[in-house]
Amino acid sequence: MSNQCRVLPVAALVSLLALGCVVIEKSSPGEHKRDATAADVERWHTELSNWNRWGKDDEIGAINLITPEKRLEAAQLVRSGVSVSLAHNVIKEKTPDNSSPFEHTMTTIGADGKFYCADRYSVEYHGYAHTHMDSINHFFYKDKMYNGFTRNDVTKDGAQKLSIHKLKNGIFTRGILMDIPSLKGKRYLEPGEPIYVEDLEAWEEKAGVRVASGDVVFISTGRWARRAEKGPWDVDAEGAAGLHVSCVQWLRKRDVAMLGSDAASDVLPSGVEGVSHPVHLLILSAMGVHIFDNCDLENLSRVCAAENRWEFLITAAPLPVEGGTGSPLNPIATF
Repeated sequence: MSNQCRVLPVAALVSLLALGCVVIEKSSPGEHKRDATAADVERWHTELSNWNRWGKDDEIGAINLITPEKRLEAAQLVRSGVSVSLAHNVIKEKTPDNSSPFEHTMTTIGADGKFYCADRYSVEYHGYAHTHMDSINHFFYKDKMYNGFTRNDVTKDGAQKLSIHKLKNGIFTRGILMDIPSLKGKRYLEPGEPIYVEDLEAWEEKAGVRVASGDVVFISTGRWARRAEKGPWDVDAEGAAGLHVSCVQWLRKRDVAMLGSDAASDVLPSGVEGVSHPVHLLILSAMGVHIFDNCDLENLSRVCAAENRWEFLITAAPLPVEGGTGSPLNPIATF
């Protein structure tokens, strides 16, 4: 960045864009509470709400922010043709962070003279192991989901509202990686280590990129690097690095279309008494923002560093399961 680039009010944006500068407008000190309570979460559920923003019958939430114009802009990010998977290989064994192993069963191997082989997959994907997307029906707050749909809309036959199959046309927009361990000069964050708004803004300044409407933001904590070095751990018991709930206000202000991380986005324990996953709760239920959980961002970080840019085209497509609360999937970043 040139010496002409600095933190300035929004009014100066137009003239600086002509200079090719990235302007980072920082939050004011004390704007985001670190000592959040359940009462704050309740208040933010109203203040940050996207309910009825796209109509009372809307079932895709902030995906509405990925407009045709946004997709065309994202397509222009493909310059080198390098692509990177953001999915971790499925974990077939039971581990402290994977109580529901991916089941892969061979149904035919050809040994009986058949000319083909075949298999069957089964996975309970919600949790801390498998790369997946949460639909916005995944969390209730006071018996309601995004846009006021109620828990009565979910039956033994599936979710009648906000189903994952509503996203069968896929995700195609700009992705941004925020590599927080790199920002802090280490390979990974420790379980329970929170990420605050000032960390997100410091990363924007370091990377020279600003989160904008319709983006998918991926938060790297180095979870998979720590797991490879120290082994799997029980996230429920020992915690995980992630976003402090105060970051949700910032994400709403930036109008992100989706949020992703290499764990479950929330710092665990959350620090909010009585609310275990406040980031999930507010992002899904209030804002209608779908979530990517358990992405493997290690290779993506290396490619971003090699390409010297932290923005890319992100594409993903969930399984179109009518009534589904999410889907395992393989997001792809293309440079």
